[in-house]
Amino acid sequence: MMCGVPSAAQPATAETQNVADQVRSQLEEKENKKFPVFEAVSFRSQVVAGTNYFIKVHVGDEEFVHLRVFQSLPHENKPLTLSNYQTNKAKHDELSYF
Repeated sequence: MMCGVPSAAQPATAETQNVADQVRSQLEEKENKKFPVFEAVSFRSQVVAGTNYFIKVHVGDEEFVHLRVFQSLPHENKPLTLSNYQTNKAKHDELSYF
């Protein structure tokens, strides 16, 4: 993958689910609600000065959210950060980078 260029969307992996799980509480705090389901469906990644993950997450019923999660470089030893998110997404909505 080229630096700065987001990857093509691909099915979520166990690693993707782990990334989503680590920022779930940040999203629930920002939205002031608990999600009954939190299942990563697909993702894109982008190498910058660290890695941006763009993750589509199923949060129950027909609702999805899109997350942008930043993972700093290993030597910085920082936790994952929920950089941005979009709510009220549908299953058919294409995962974009925002």
